[in-house]
Amino acid sequence: MDDQLPRSSSSTVSPPPASSLTFNKCHVDRMINSSHYCSPSRTIYSDRFIPSRSASKFALFDIPASPTSAASGVSPPAADGREDSSSAYTMLLKTALFGPDAAGVPVPVTPEKRSSSASVMTISSRNIFRYKTETRQSFHSLSPFMCDDAVPGVNHCPVKAPRKVPRSPYKVLDAPALQDDFYLNLVDWSSHNVLAVGLGNCVYLWNACSSKVTKLCDLGIDDCVCSVGWAQRGTHLAVGTSNGKVQIWDAARCKKIRSMEGHRLRVGALAWSSSLLSSGGRDKNIYQRDIRAQEDFVSKLSGHKSEVCGLKWSYDNRELASGGNDNRLFVWNQHSTQPVLKYCEHTAAVKAIAWSPHIHGLLASGGGTADRCIRFWNTTTNSHLSCMDTGSQVCNLVWSKNVNELVSTHGYSQNQIIVWRYPTMSKLATLTGHTYRVLYLAISPDGQTIVTGAGDETLRFWNVFPSPKSQNTDSEIGASSLGRTIIR
Repeated sequence: MDDQLPRSSSSTVSPPPASSLTFNKCHVDRMINSSHYCSPSRTIYSDRFIPSRSASKFALFDIPASPTSAASGVSPPAADGREDSSSAYTMLLKTALFGPDAAGVPVPVTPEKRSSSASVMTISSRNIFRYKTETRQSFHSLSPFMCDDAVPGVNHCPVKAPRKVPRSPYKVLDAPALQDDFYLNLVDWSSHNVLAVGLGNCVYLWNACSSKVTKLCDLGIDDCVCSVGWAQRGTHLAVGTSNGKVQIWDAARCKKIRSMEGHRLRVGALAWSSSLLSSGGRDKNIYQRDIRAQEDFVSKLSGHKSEVCGLKWSYDNRELASGGNDNRLFVWNQHSTQPVLKYCEHTAAVKAIAWSPHIHGLLASGGGTADRCIRFWNTTTNSHLSCMDTGSQVCNLVWSKNVNELVSTHGYSQNQIIVWRYPTMSKLATLTGHTYRVLYLAISPDGQTIVTGAGDETLRFWNVFPSPKSQNTDSEIGASSLGRTIIR
């Protein structure tokens, strides 16, 4: 019997239908050309380490875009007269270092603009490598030379100009009988935009919205106003007198609510903390008064050896800072009758006190004529942070609510107002105009405007911290009249 060998497969396979071939070809073409399709509504992102070659600007410095020519190390022929990348970089470097006239080096320009002799490099699309297709980056970011001098042919990014502070007041009020006494505090600005001013034995209210002046009270010929202080909310105004009394007035009704005793001598400093009112006097004492209680005061704080002329509660109402004519700065808490912190570095009276609204526990204080320094303290760590010698008597300090800056007013011998940037303590502006010591300072409720008062019997309003929206407009607080107005 013959062996049975397996038969080889010689049968013919039938070809696929034409419709199937057409479908496969379309599918392959779509896959191959898929990278050429981009959604017009989507931003194309490349790998963060690999540049997007499609958006790279190799022609800017005549760098060959062809990988083959770059790999071979052979520069393309300069048939069109263009310099190679090395010479272009050399020209740019010499121009940036030594100016356009150095060694007769011409200013490099882009190939697109080379046909025009007057053309210069434009600032659009200056970066060589681009990692995001739609990025617009300045040529200034490629330059290692951050020089201020403009180099012809090289456009640098415009540097943001420092904020400009107007050097003159936008309003001046005449304030007859405004005392020239370093230890008094006769000006305060309420949260309802009403300015209280103590003039002689009277207190006047100036409405910053309507410019209306109202006489709140007259203490009589035998008494004198030594301090005024608005409650944090509401319309209550505290008035310290030369007879040692503290009066509480309802400014909306022009009615005295009560009169509290305790001090034996004049009351030159007042500070509110909610319903608690602190008063400091020439008798060296500080009295804590709760206006809801029947008693004239709930506690007495002793520690200063001379007149108390500065008082400020912290923004969280937990700490009270006091300054005195004994050159001491004390910090008290809500429950202490003795200071919890004592600072003795000042060498003159401490009237100027300001708590930072931006950093918890940051306290600024200023010394008188023999000291002239602004010092900064961290009451949380009980540490002295820094000291700035201002060159003249520091009368007041106030911190901006909007930015990390503060204002100081000065007496002997410059009589100026200085705006500082913290913590560098660089001067943003120095304002002059008062002819006497600038003893009084208050800030508007929106934090944009300050008012200063001096023994020259004037109150001056300055736009120190204007908001971007109110710049270049006439809608500033109380700016309805730019002339001089008399309070009375």
